[in-house]
Amino acid sequence: MGAAQLVAWFLAFAAAAGVVSAAGARPSEVAVGALFTYDSTIGHAARLAIELAVDDVNADGTVLSGTKLSLKSRDTNCSAFIGTVEALQLMEENVVAVIGPQSSGIGHVISHVANELHIPLLSFAATDPTLSALEYPYFLRTTISDYFQMNAVASIVDYYQWKRVTAIYVDDDYGRGGVSALGDALASKRAMISYKAAIPPNSNSDVISDILFTANMMESRVMVVHVNPDTGMRIFSAANELRMMATGYVWIVTDWLAAVLDSSASRDLKDMSHIRGLIVLRQHTPESDVKNEFISKWNTVAHNRSITSGLNSYSFYAYDSVWTVARAIDQFLNSGQQINFSTDPKLHDSNGSTLRLSTLKIFDGGEQMLQQLLLTNFTGVTGPVQFGSDGHLVRPAYDILNVGGSGYRLIGYWSNHSGLSVAAPEILYQKPPNTSAQQLYNVLWPGDSTTTPKGWVFRNNGKALRVGVPNKASFKDLVSSRGPGNVTGYCIDVFNAAIKLLPYPTPVQFVTIGDGTKNPSYIGIVQMVAANILDAAVGDFAIVRNGTAISEYTQPYVEAGLVIVAPVKQINPSAWAFLKPFTLEMWCVTGALFILVGIVVWLLEHRINEEFRGSPRQQVITIFWFSFSTMFTSHRENVLSTLGRFVLIIWLFVVLIINSSYTASLTSILTVQQLDTGITGLDMSRLVALNTIQEYADALNRGPKYGGVAAIVDEKPYIDIFLSYYCNFRIVGQQFTREGWGFAFQRDSPLAADMSTAILQLSESGQLQRIHDEWFTRPECASDDESQVGATRLGVGSFSGLFLMCALTCIFALVVFFIRICWQYNQYSSSEAASEPSAPDADAIQRRPSGRSFKELLQFVDKKEEEIRMKMKRRSSDKDNQAAGSSDALSVTSAY
Repeated sequence: MGAAQLVAWFLAFAAAAGVVSAAGARPSEVAVGALFTYDSTIGHAARLAIELAVDDVNADGTVLSGTKLSLKSRDTNCSAFIGTVEALQLMEENVVAVIGPQSSGIGHVISHVANELHIPLLSFAATDPTLSALEYPYFLRTTISDYFQMNAVASIVDYYQWKRVTAIYVDDDYGRGGVSALGDALASKRAMISYKAAIPPNSNSDVISDILFTANMMESRVMVVHVNPDTGMRIFSAANELRMMATGYVWIVTDWLAAVLDSSASRDLKDMSHIRGLIVLRQHTPESDVKNEFISKWNTVAHNRSITSGLNSYSFYAYDSVWTVARAIDQFLNSGQQINFSTDPKLHDSNGSTLRLSTLKIFDGGEQMLQQLLLTNFTGVTGPVQFGSDGHLVRPAYDILNVGGSGYRLIGYWSNHSGLSVAAPEILYQKPPNTSAQQLYNVLWPGDSTTTPKGWVFRNNGKALRVGVPNKASFKDLVSSRGPGNVTGYCIDVFNAAIKLLPYPTPVQFVTIGDGTKNPSYIGIVQMVAANILDAAVGDFAIVRNGTAISEYTQPYVEAGLVIVAPVKQINPSAWAFLKPFTLEMWCVTGALFILVGIVVWLLEHRINEEFRGSPRQQVITIFWFSFSTMFTSHRENVLSTLGRFVLIIWLFVVLIINSSYTASLTSILTVQQLDTGITGLDMSRLVALNTIQEYADALNRGPKYGGVAAIVDEKPYIDIFLSYYCNFRIVGQQFTREGWGFAFQRDSPLAADMSTAILQLSESGQLQRIHDEWFTRPECASDDESQVGATRLGVGSFSGLFLMCALTCIFALVVFFIRICWQYNQYSSSEAASEPSAPDADAIQRRPSGRSFKELLQFVDKKEEEIRMKMKRRSSDKDNQAAGSSDALSVTSAY
């Protein structure tokens, strides 16, 4: 039966007459309905709250002045059928709005009636997110939707980095709607509901125990409980009997449990012991004077009426719902609107029916009343009461509680504004949104543990881990199948070694994929993992982009970059190997520098150092001997000049570097095996597909001239296996891609992280390398596994900086030397001219040709510096004596 048919049936079942207020007059009384279950955790507190709210409205002269608010209440008796009948009978009394319903299931049904009769529904307890659909325009939720509550749960799950949860929920509109919202919220955090444990409404303890037993067989230990307050406590009693309240479990409970705890006057310690360590959500209502005044009034009246149940958060929203209706009616009447009801032409009795459908009336001002409700904006006991553009109350927030031995304590808050925090939401709403700094206080977990639970174990449902293994046609050292479930190989050994390191038993069932005659599709196997056909995939699976998009890979257990392997021939060192460390250009430049430094030092030392003087033949020999002997620092000549010592220090440093480099390169040439591959590059258009190790060897041995290949390009593990069988081939160069192999698991599988940790443990202990050596090393090739790297000849470019520094030093020294020579020569020439005063001689000197002057400069340079100084000193003395003699002669002449 469809919803419309059900509504029509209930409309036909209920019939009565209504009273229509007189047109044009402000009514003395306005009827408002209330629809909830009297005998329920929420109903006990809400009933008194609604009555107090009606009394407060009627006592307040600023709202509905001159008009009394009349409350007409109906009990839904925890039954969707009875609740719907009561709702229809309530609407017969010409109510302008209904406070309720309490149940989400009843809300779905009577929302169709409200749409037809234009009577707004204001529910303070129906939290099913689907009731916010555009299908129900006359349904207003005056409490927080489970859409926000499930986002709060997802934030908690993400905060503790859990990835999978088990949802335990009541199988009705309320439970299914909440769990659907939870799935969406978890997906946005890259988490998921791994198992849904649906509990039929009104189930007994045996049914609940069976459902929990099945849920306990699953891998997730994070339980999210979303059930009704009146039957939910039986879940924890059953869970305690199944030892599901022990260390390692996580229980996150929606706001129904907070309502139960707040409403329980005695707070039975025995019941509390069953729920120690739970995380519980509760609608957040900020502290205020209005709230405190209401609590005081409620407690006084409850005491006078001997009401034993306590006050919970739903009663706050019930109280504010009445004020919301009262303010909307006041604005409706103040705008000149009248409260009128009219007959619905669609509802009429036919064929002699006695259902009297025509007695149900349409509220003519229902649409205007709805608009006034949506414009509500005041501060109530729950804080700001205002509807957003999406129809939800603004500023949704929750308290996060942790249940202890005799009560609960606040460990934080959640708000749609800033996520998890330890600061009150009303404070954070005054600041810009910030969801990056999530924080909660420490939690006492089930089993009185203070350590955050891991959140999952390997499932205990008798099923082994389904591990897909490719049944390969080649490279069977990696993976090979010897029958159903019997697989061996390097990859299998690594996987089994990692499985043994897991902190929990993990039975494994290997499932071979392929017939062994050709290699199966590897991405197809990964897709089987993503589709839950397999739990994992083990083999030579490269961690690639299209695989990581659909599955979760472990830490790489082996590097698998592309390398080139080729046949090589050994080059034996020749008799002239000692010349190979340097290139011809390097030898030439080095020899030229030796001679240059010898000449520079000779120039700097020739005028002051007897060891650098002598016949031309001796001086040439000295230049060559000195320069080349510096290679061994065995030169016997002493360097006296400052510039010469400066040049020599720089040169000896250069010689040291050249000697060291030559020695290292020559050692490499004489000790490292030299290999020649003949490969100069790769032509992609000439690639040939090969499959087996034998095909690799045959193609390389034949070479490109005889139908073979010059080189093989493949991932390094394949090449390592190939080289363990064929020692006459070598890897050329380095890896030119960086990849790795890993094990593939389902997306967000906790096993992927635990296996990654196990692989790292294998690597740190050296076991991973031992497994590698067992499969990739054979005695016949074990001594020939060096990297194929030939020695490199050194060229000028390797020493260009040193050579430049040496050349600049020599140039600098020569420039300083020649400036000094020119200055000395000028002084020497001046002293020589002063010593020859006669005019004819002076004219002769002026008439000397320039070529002779240059020759004299060279002769001056060749002279010893000490000799030059002595001549200049003697000439200066002669000049002084001559000047004194001339002065005496002049004095004698004057005397005469």
